[in-house]
Amino acid sequence: MSTPPILIPEHEIEFTAIRAQGAGGQNVNKVSSAVHLRFDIRASSLPDAVKEKLLATSDQRITSEGVIVIKAQTTRSQDKNRAEAIERLHDMVAIAAKPVKPRRATRPTLSSQRKRVDSKVLRGQTKATRGKVID
Repeated sequence: MSTPPILIPEHEIEFTAIRAQGAGGQNVNKVSSAVHLRFDIRASSLPDAVKEKLLATSDQRITSEGVIVIKAQTTRSQDKNRAEAIERLHDMVAIAAKPVKPRRATRPTLSSQRKRVDSKVLRGQTKATRGKVID
């Protein structure tokens, strides 16, 4: 039973084309192939639980105003970088939408408790034999 993927409307995502960093010759100086994706969490149509979880995460891509900023510049194509940025945004939202599995408290087994105590006793006996030699 998996949760259905959350769809993000295109009008809630803002794109800005910027020049990519790094080597690339003349092309890197002329063409704005990198993409900045900006997504305002608070103004989005995401469910409130997902919004709260996204805002609570300590991800450096989320600003203090609650805006996700993703920079994609791995390819020379602006369209491919745009698709990659959208994919990364969907991944972030999918992780936040995944419900937290509740922890079930367990107890250590009787044999593991005995092993722990036995090793402590053995270690104590080893240390007890150390000390000054009395003549």
